[in-house]
Amino acid sequence: MQASTPNKAIIYWLLSGAILILAMVVIGGITRLTGSGLSIVEWNLIGGTLPPLSHEAWQVAFEKYKQFPEYQKLNKGMTLEGFKAIFFWEYLHRLLGRLIGMVFIVPFLYFLLTKKLTSWLFRRLLIILALGMAQGLMGWVMVKSGLVDNPHVSHFRLAAHLTLALALIGLILWTVADLVTTRRQGTRRSSLYRPALLVLGLILVQIILGAFVAGLKAGFSYNTYPLMEGEIFPAHLHGHLGSLLQVLENGVAMQFAHRWTAILVLLAVGWLWYRARYTVLLPDAQTLLSVLLLVCLLQVALGIVTLVKAVPVSLGVLHQVVAVVLFSAALLLLHQLRHCTSR
Repeated sequence: MQASTPNKAIIYWLLSGAILILAMVVIGGITRLTGSGLSIVEWNLIGGTLPPLSHEAWQVAFEKYKQFPEYQKLNKGMTLEGFKAIFFWEYLHRLLGRLIGMVFIVPFLYFLLTKKLTSWLFRRLLIILALGMAQGLMGWVMVKSGLVDNPHVSHFRLAAHLTLALALIGLILWTVADLVTTRRQGTRRSSLYRPALLVLGLILVQIILGAFVAGLKAGFSYNTYPLMEGEIFPAHLHGHLGSLLQVLENGVAMQFAHRWTAILVLLAVGWLWYRARYTVLLPDAQTLLSVLLLVCLLQVALGIVTLVKAVPVSLGVLHQVVAVVLFSAALLLLHQLRHCTSR
């Protein structure tokens, strides 16, 4: 049941949390693209809040890093100053994770104790908190996958980590939309609801493929577009991808899938926009649909430039941010289409 007078403090709190999670995604992207994600080799929830504060403490952290494959196989001979540079981004990523936890838990307890939470909102917030804890745990599980013989995190775990971030942002935005939306009498689900759900699903698949590409470092393999060094699909891979697992673990195959799923998403969004011309929609839904189309066009163009430029950090991170915006626009449009037309 919708709250008749939405609590602005709760709405602002939730939106601030979503913004912080987006910042976490940005710093996570920088951490990955700068090769910083395996610089902190242990998880210490309390003691890890402060960075090394003395030369001796830095030496201890550096010596721990030297015991693991990334240093031994990729960064042999790295100086202490070089270690400090990669340590910074991973430390900032973890510190922001701790801050997000505090930003959620402390106000949640305040709103709970002051009885400002309705029953449905309380249950929704518990799910958000559970997802937040799962996100933190998955982050460490992901890092652990790179502390073994192969000094690279599992792209499957990277995709799970990003998907949990999207789930958090999505559930927060859906909750805010529930709080601010007044359901009108006599309305019903739009005929565009299922097509919009399909578009949202395709966007999510595309983002997961992007995580696979990132985790496999496949963005550096073929930096021409639309062909891959003159071929639609590299001939040398024919006959070498016998199983689904082999496909999912092959960076070139994932780059190919990511390239063409982007076009599929763009066509699906264009089709949805075209169909909406013959459907009665409320102004908010019409605005979101236009935003969705414009962001999708921007994201495809940005993806092509990022690929051709061989994934510079700035473009790679921006591409990831726009992906979150695209996902959010599609999700909010879906929310609007649940109860937006009397036809």
